[in-house]
Amino acid sequence: MDIRVIAFDADDTLWVNELYFQETEKKFCALLDEYLQEHAVEKELFQTEMQNLPLYGYGIKGFILSMIETALRICGESAGTGIIEKIIGFGKELLNKPIELLDGVEEVLKSLNSRYRLVVATKGDLLDQERKLKNSKIDHYFHHVEIMSEKKESDYRKLIKHLDIKSEQFLMVGNSLKSDILPVLSVGGRGIHVPYHITWTHEHIENKIEHPLFTQVSNISEILPLLLP
Repeated sequence: MDIRVIAFDADDTLWVNELYFQETEKKFCALLDEYLQEHAVEKELFQTEMQNLPLYGYGIKGFILSMIETALRICGESAGTGIIEKIIGFGKELLNKPIELLDGVEEVLKSLNSRYRLVVATKGDLLDQERKLKNSKIDHYFHHVEIMSEKKESDYRKLIKHLDIKSEQFLMVGNSLKSDILPVLSVGGRGIHVPYHITWTHEHIENKIEHPLFTQVSNISEILPLLLP
């Protein structure tokens, strides 16, 4: 493999993220339990998030706005300022969650740093992702950070061009088959999937991937034997 650059997704690849979102969603459902059952609130919220993605993009701020919009739709005129204030509070708690690195992450970055150019390629809100990367204390391992509004083939082509490498010299490591792996394989890059035990519904895919440039591991530490002599 003539790999020059290894890109890492951030949320749920380098550190914990989706778990905190799901905890917040549970609080939101409990807040509205006198209006709808939990599964119905979850369904309404997900529908709102999907409608708002083209407007707000990914991240906590869009999630907060979608919770407020969903609450107003469910509660109608009875949605007082108290409910809105609690939702904003949920969002601020989410923004202030500590950064919890996943097992093996720093060991992997330290081991690969001298042999490859390492970059972060992640979706989300610019300010929030920059804050998380700074607070993670692992930002010094990365040659470049790319915070993307989407992770489509065109976005990866743009990143690869910016890095001044060929597609076959690019490797993406991430927890989402939909965002981190499939688009990279489509542009001729390599992908290593590191599943996380919780995945946002929007990132689910049912198809099994069979591709010569695709590898799946159970823990991020397992990529080291694949990439080091």
